[in-house]
Amino acid sequence: MAASVRCFLRSGKNAVSALGPRGFHKSAPAAAQMMVRDALNQAMDEELERDERVFLLGEEVAQYDGAYKVSRGLWKKYGDKRIIDTPITEMGFTGIAVGAAMAGLRPICEFMTWNFSMQAIDQVINSAAKTCYMSAGLQSVPIVFRGPNGASAGVAAQHSQCFAAWYGHCPGLKVVSPWSAEDAKGLLKAAIRDDNPVVFLENELMYGVPFEMSEESQSKDFTIPIGKAKVERQGTHVTLVTHSRYVSHCLDAAVVLAKEGIECEVVNLRTIRPLDVECIETSVMKTNHLVTVEGGWPQFGVGAEICARVMEGPAFNYLDAPATRVTGVDIPMPYAKILEDNSLPQIKDIIFSVKRTLNV
Repeated sequence: MAASVRCFLRSGKNAVSALGPRGFHKSAPAAAQMMVRDALNQAMDEELERDERVFLLGEEVAQYDGAYKVSRGLWKKYGDKRIIDTPITEMGFTGIAVGAAMAGLRPICEFMTWNFSMQAIDQVINSAAKTCYMSAGLQSVPIVFRGPNGASAGVAAQHSQCFAAWYGHCPGLKVVSPWSAEDAKGLLKAAIRDDNPVVFLENELMYGVPFEMSEESQSKDFTIPIGKAKVERQGTHVTLVTHSRYVSHCLDAAVVLAKEGIECEVVNLRTIRPLDVECIETSVMKTNHLVTVEGGWPQFGVGAEICARVMEGPAFNYLDAPATRVTGVDIPMPYAKILEDNSLPQIKDIIFSVKRTLNV
């Protein structure tokens, strides 16, 4: 067997050499791909390395590498003093984190899910968000609260809420909601460097999704400015404004609608507060139609705020039809899968709303 393999290898080498030199077509190198969880991990790793005041605390973030493996490897690299496992007491460890921020450190406080932040909302709102104002700007609170937000799959009413509108309502906070891996890395690094408390809303279903990363985004100095939306797809007929996981839904709906001659412009908000109203207005003035898409409840939601801002501003005069909202259903999340699917926006719902808005 070994002899026959050697014979084959020798003959193959001779056969190739007999062909003489030959030029091969070289394709462009493939863009680097990275999953959202790895982009978040890389952002924290780079900022922990860059600034010794940065540390991470939360439930299972250290020895277990995080409930969703976002903090994988950080405890082994930085040790117990900077990657800290906490008891199951959100009010307690959030208070520790806010106090540490007031004392000059830059904590990253992880909630296993944003639903559990309700246990600590006094610390987030009354202690973190209001202190800079109450101290006349003398006391900053540079802290990042982060973790998965919104519906996952099969986790029912108490683990499925979207908190974008909850925290977007509160002055003193910045609220960020990334979609892609590049969003996640650039915005998390910007949040850690910010001197204000930042609510960073991730999505569990996006953690394992790979995205292409630009060469620029692979730099350790890469950040994305908080408060700037991004047009993910150019269009002329209708503006779809969305954030987090529903950017994917809107892009998929836009592909289907393009086959019917309807060109959708998809705006990825990236930041909920401060809202990039200028980007939204510019798009609406171009397309003359607006549809907002979000996974949260409809009443007093992100879409409702966007519609109000457009109505109050110059873009209102450019609308050829009333703005439409696509949202989650106004009920606590059911457990059964078929009911869950019907409680959240689907691609077909976006397509239906676009056609209704355009009256086609």
